[in-house]
Amino acid sequence: MKKYLTIAGIGLALALGSCTKEAKEIASATLNSTATSQTIGKAKFYSLADGKIKMDLEINMPERADSTVAVHFHEHGDCGNMGENTHGHWNPTNEPHGKWESANYHSGDIGNIKLDNKGHATLSVSTDRWNTNTGNIKNIIGRGIIVHGGTDDYTTQPTGNSGPRIGCGVIEVIK
Repeated sequence: MKKYLTIAGIGLALALGSCTKEAKEIASATLNSTATSQTIGKAKFYSLADGKIKMDLEINMPERADSTVAVHFHEHGDCGNMGENTHGHWNPTNEPHGKWESANYHSGDIGNIKLDNKGHATLSVSTDRWNTNTGNIKNIIGRGIIVHGGTDDYTTQPTGNSGPRIGCGVIEVIK
Protein backbone atom coordinates (compact mmCIF):
# COMPACT_ATOMS: atom_id res chain seq x y z
CA MET A 1 0.00 0.00 0.00
CA LYS A 2 2.84 2.38 0.87
CA LYS A 3 4.40 1.69 -2.53
CA TYR A 4 1.17 2.68 -4.31
CA LEU A 5 0.87 5.90 -2.30
CA THR A 6 4.45 6.79 -3.18
CA ILE A 7 3.81 6.17 -6.87
CA ALA A 8 0.57 8.17 -6.72
CA GLY A 9 2.39 11.03 -4.99
CA ILE A 10 5.12 11.07 -7.63
CA GLY A 11 2.48 11.03 -10.38
CA LEU A 12 0.64 13.93 -8.78
CA ALA A 13 3.86 15.91 -8.41
CA LEU A 14 4.71 15.33 -12.08
CA ALA A 15 1.22 16.33 -13.17
CA LEU A 16 1.29 19.53 -11.13
CA GLY A 17 4.81 20.30 -12.30
CA SER A 18 3.76 19.99 -15.94
CA CYS A 19 0.87 22.42 -15.37
CA THR A 20 3.26 25.16 -14.37
CA LYS A 21 5.20 24.70 -17.61
CA GLU A 22 2.05 25.28 -19.66
CA ALA A 23 0.99 28.56 -18.09
CA LYS A 24 3.48 31.00 -16.62
CA GLU A 25 2.23 34.30 -15.19
CA ILE A 26 3.95 37.10 -17.11
CA ALA A 27 1.93 40.25 -16.41
CA SER A 28 -0.87 41.66 -14.28
CA ALA A 29 -3.01 44.73 -13.72
CA THR A 30 -4.84 45.87 -10.61
CA LEU A 31 -8.08 47.59 -11.52
CA ASN A 32 -9.16 50.54 -9.39
CA SER A 33 -12.30 52.65 -9.36
CA THR A 34 -11.72 55.92 -11.20
CA ALA A 35 -13.92 57.69 -8.62
CA THR A 36 -12.55 56.30 -5.33
CA SER A 37 -9.28 54.50 -6.20
CA GLN A 38 -10.70 51.42 -4.43
CA THR A 39 -9.55 48.12 -5.93
CA ILE A 40 -12.31 46.61 -8.07
CA GLY A 41 -10.50 43.77 -9.79
CA LYS A 42 -7.42 42.12 -11.18
CA ALA A 43 -6.21 40.90 -14.55
CA LYS A 44 -3.52 38.23 -14.73
CA PHE A 45 -1.75 37.30 -17.94
CA TYR A 46 -0.14 33.95 -18.64
CA SER A 47 2.19 32.70 -21.36
CA LEU A 48 0.83 29.40 -22.70
CA ALA A 49 2.75 26.52 -24.22
CA ASP A 50 1.11 27.10 -27.63
CA GLY A 51 2.51 30.66 -27.78
CA LYS A 52 -0.76 32.37 -26.92
CA ILE A 53 -1.38 34.68 -23.98
CA LYS A 54 -4.24 34.01 -21.59
CA MET A 55 -5.90 36.71 -19.52
CA ASP A 56 -7.88 35.84 -16.40
CA LEU A 57 -9.97 38.85 -15.43
CA GLU A 58 -11.89 39.23 -12.17
CA ILE A 59 -14.13 42.18 -11.29
CA ASN A 60 -15.73 42.86 -7.90
CA MET A 61 -18.09 45.85 -7.86
CA PRO A 62 -20.97 45.27 -5.41
CA GLU A 63 -22.39 48.69 -6.31
CA ARG A 64 -22.85 47.44 -9.89
CA ALA A 65 -24.50 44.09 -8.98
CA ASP A 66 -26.71 42.59 -11.68
CA SER A 67 -25.37 44.87 -14.38
CA THR A 68 -23.14 44.52 -17.42
CA VAL A 69 -19.93 46.47 -17.97
CA ALA A 70 -17.66 46.72 -20.99
CA VAL A 71 -13.90 46.16 -20.76
CA HIS A 72 -11.29 47.36 -23.26
CA PHE A 73 -7.55 47.75 -23.48
CA HIS A 74 -6.59 51.37 -24.12
CA GLU A 75 -3.48 52.88 -25.71
CA HIS A 76 -1.72 54.26 -22.63
CA GLY A 77 -1.09 53.00 -19.12
CA ASP A 78 -1.98 56.24 -17.34
CA CYS A 79 -5.17 56.10 -15.25
CA GLY A 80 -5.12 59.81 -14.42
CA ASN A 81 -8.03 62.16 -15.10
CA MET A 82 -10.68 59.50 -14.29
CA GLY A 83 -9.10 57.09 -16.78
CA GLU A 84 -9.16 59.58 -19.65
CA ASN A 85 -5.33 59.61 -19.84
CA THR A 86 -5.45 56.09 -21.30
CA HIS A 87 -6.73 57.75 -24.52
CA GLY A 88 -8.50 55.58 -27.12
CA HIS A 89 -8.86 51.86 -27.57
CA TRP A 90 -5.68 49.94 -28.28
CA ASN A 91 -5.97 48.93 -31.95
CA PRO A 92 -2.55 47.97 -33.34
CA THR A 93 -4.01 46.35 -36.46
CA ASN A 94 -6.24 49.33 -37.41
CA GLU A 95 -9.43 47.28 -37.57
CA PRO A 96 -12.97 48.50 -36.94
CA HIS A 97 -14.33 48.21 -33.39
CA GLY A 98 -16.29 45.01 -32.88
CA LYS A 99 -17.02 41.95 -30.81
CA TRP A 100 -14.15 39.69 -29.70
CA GLU A 101 -13.44 37.01 -32.33
CA SER A 102 -15.86 38.48 -34.88
CA ALA A 103 -14.71 39.26 -38.43
CA ASN A 104 -13.18 42.59 -37.33
CA TYR A 105 -12.30 43.85 -33.88
CA HIS A 106 -9.61 45.75 -32.02
CA SER A 107 -7.08 43.57 -30.21
CA GLY A 108 -8.24 45.39 -27.09
CA ASP A 109 -11.97 44.80 -27.60
CA ILE A 110 -12.53 42.48 -24.64
CA GLY A 111 -16.30 43.07 -24.57
CA ASN A 112 -19.20 42.94 -22.15
CA ILE A 113 -19.05 41.17 -18.80
CA LYS A 114 -22.17 40.36 -16.77
CA LEU A 115 -21.75 40.96 -13.04
CA ASP A 116 -23.70 38.64 -10.74
CA ASN A 117 -26.00 39.64 -7.86
CA LYS A 118 -22.93 40.40 -5.73
CA GLY A 119 -21.16 42.43 -8.42
CA HIS A 120 -18.64 39.68 -9.21
CA ALA A 121 -17.56 38.38 -12.61
CA THR A 122 -14.71 36.46 -14.18
CA LEU A 123 -13.60 36.08 -17.76
CA SER A 124 -10.77 34.16 -19.42
CA VAL A 125 -9.50 34.98 -22.91
CA SER A 126 -6.64 33.33 -24.82
CA THR A 127 -5.21 34.80 -27.99
CA ASP A 128 -2.21 35.12 -30.25
CA ARG A 129 -3.08 38.83 -30.79
CA TRP A 130 -1.08 39.81 -27.68
CA ASN A 131 2.53 39.44 -26.59
CA THR A 132 5.02 41.02 -24.22
CA ASN A 133 7.87 41.57 -26.69
CA THR A 134 9.37 45.05 -26.45
CA GLY A 135 8.95 46.98 -29.70
CA ASN A 136 6.30 44.62 -31.09
CA ILE A 137 2.93 46.14 -32.08
CA LYS A 138 1.14 43.34 -30.20
CA ASN A 139 2.88 44.19 -26.91
CA ILE A 140 0.31 44.64 -24.10
CA ILE A 141 2.77 45.84 -21.45
CA GLY A 142 2.02 49.42 -20.42
CA ARG A 143 -1.49 49.42 -21.89
CA GLY A 144 -4.47 50.59 -19.86
CA ILE A 145 -7.45 48.39 -19.05
CA ILE A 146 -10.68 50.33 -18.76
CA VAL A 147 -13.92 49.14 -17.18
CA HIS A 148 -16.76 51.16 -18.70
CA GLY A 149 -20.03 51.95 -16.96
CA GLY A 150 -22.17 50.85 -19.89
CA THR A 151 -22.33 48.02 -22.38
CA ASP A 152 -20.52 47.82 -25.67
CA ASP A 153 -22.92 47.87 -28.63
CA TYR A 154 -20.11 46.38 -30.80
CA THR A 155 -21.14 48.74 -33.61
CA THR A 156 -20.44 52.39 -32.78
CA GLN A 157 -16.99 53.41 -34.07
CA PRO A 158 -14.46 53.52 -32.61
CA THR A 159 -15.65 52.91 -29.02
CA GLY A 160 -18.80 50.80 -28.93
CA ASN A 161 -20.62 53.59 -27.04
CA SER A 162 -19.59 51.90 -23.79
CA GLY A 163 -20.17 54.72 -21.34
CA PRO A 164 -17.98 56.40 -18.73
CA ARG A 165 -14.67 55.03 -17.49
CA ILE A 166 -15.44 53.66 -14.03
CA GLY A 167 -12.37 51.48 -13.55
CA CYS A 168 -8.77 51.53 -14.72
CA GLY A 169 -5.58 49.50 -14.43
CA VAL A 170 -2.18 49.30 -16.12
CA ILE A 171 -0.73 46.06 -17.51
CA GLU A 172 2.70 45.55 -15.93
CA VAL A 173 5.25 42.82 -16.50
CA ILE A 174 5.90 40.30 -13.70
CA LYS A 175 9.58 40.38 -12.79
